[in-house]
Amino acid sequence: MSLREPELVAPFHFYVGVGDYTGISAVSYKDFLKSIKQVEAKSLSFHVDRGDFQKWVLDVLKDKKLAKEIEKIKDQKLQGQALRKHLYSILSKRRKELASKKRTRS
Repeated sequence: MSLREPELVAPFHFYVGVGDYTGISAVSYKDFLKSIKQVEAKSLSFHVDRGDFQKWVLDVLKDKKLAKEIEKIKDQKLQGQALRKHLYSILSKRRKELASKKRTRS
């Protein structure tokens, strides 16, 4: 597993509701982290409840481990800043893990 190059993946578009695009998209782990900090917490809840994040991570980034971690969030019923912090923490940890693996292979 390695970090996918941004130009190789389909973007994730953040919405706060069906048809209500925030204007924020992500095309990489780095973008996804940045976007989680920027979008309204309502958008994060919307996507967690629908399973959008784990689907994108699995289908586009091809990261089964991260998708499983994100899927667990739904059962925790987190909202607002607690949800944002938890998502950011999971993604940040996974990105560092993948970067570390990449360095050890080089």
